[in-house]
Amino acid sequence: MTLLFDRHRTITSPALVPEDRAPDAGRGDQIELVIGLINNMPDSALKATERQFARLLQGATPPHVRVRFHCFVLPSIARAPALQKHVAQHYGDIGALGRVAVDGLIVTGAEPIADELHDEPYWPELTSLINWAATNTRSTIWSCLAAHAAVLHLDGITRRRLAAKCSGVYDCSKVADDWLTRGIRSPLKISHSRYNTLEESELIAHGYQVLTRSDTIGVDIFGRQLSSRFVFFQGHPEYDSLSLQREYMRDIARFLNGQRDDYPNLPAAYFDSATEDVLRQFEVRARATRDPMLAAGLPGLTLRTDLGAGTAAKLLFRNWLSFLVTGAGGG
Repeated sequence: MTLLFDRHRTITSPALVPEDRAPDAGRGDQIELVIGLINNMPDSALKATERQFARLLQGATPPHVRVRFHCFVLPSIARAPALQKHVAQHYGDIGALGRVAVDGLIVTGAEPIADELHDEPYWPELTSLINWAATNTRSTIWSCLAAHAAVLHLDGITRRRLAAKCSGVYDCSKVADDWLTRGIRSPLKISHSRYNTLEESELIAHGYQVLTRSDTIGVDIFGRQLSSRFVFFQGHPEYDSLSLQREYMRDIARFLNGQRDDYPNLPAAYFDSATEDVLRQFEVRARATRDPMLAAGLPGLTLRTDLGAGTAAKLLFRNWLSFLVTGAGGG
């Protein structure tokens, strides 16, 4: 798909149409949705994240719907010069978000800097966005750290630090009937990558509906009805098959460079058994000799054949787009 970013005052991203429709096939019977992406991911993942959501929305768009996709960032998140140029060219001013008349919003997490969310430099901007989205969108998706920030701001629900990073592909089961998970079979294989979690009992006590969960890692997707329908992802259904590998290799590099003290755990249910053996042997060498050059000796890595990461995302987002069209999750 070719992305042609408009430079009009209130349009800063491309219109996405289904793959079986020509780009100029706008007809009177088409319904147009405006989707905003607030991309707060770190520099290393910014472009991959925008591509993942753009491709996902394109593949999930119903035949009678046209999606206009706009990208924004929170200004308080620092960017390297190369990324500043990309953002300036392809992202809109978040101050113009209200003029775009967004139907649905997607807000990603950000790489943590502070120990407490309240102390993050972007906290005032993010909480203002939460308040705005509650009354100015039909539905908003809050992803990973953004989900944790939203429930903290809305209800004072505090996330809990895990003993080790939750990373891998996990089987998640549907635990409630909802338009968002309609037509999706259990288990959903969902990628997770996080250091914190939310307690299911506390969410339920504050009126949140748990939609999918894992016996291993707890709550996966949950929702709450405000003026807008808020949907929360603790995981990353949008991740492509190599996303966790890129994160794992990044974390290894940070260990070898002395940027982190702990060696990263293998992502669960992700690499095949032979690759896991190779990576465990590499970990022994890396712990003994923290040399950044060691990574150059790693052979090719092979993922499990039954991975299935990302396969549920298309249906999740098709259901979400259908909800934005009908207000009831219909097709």
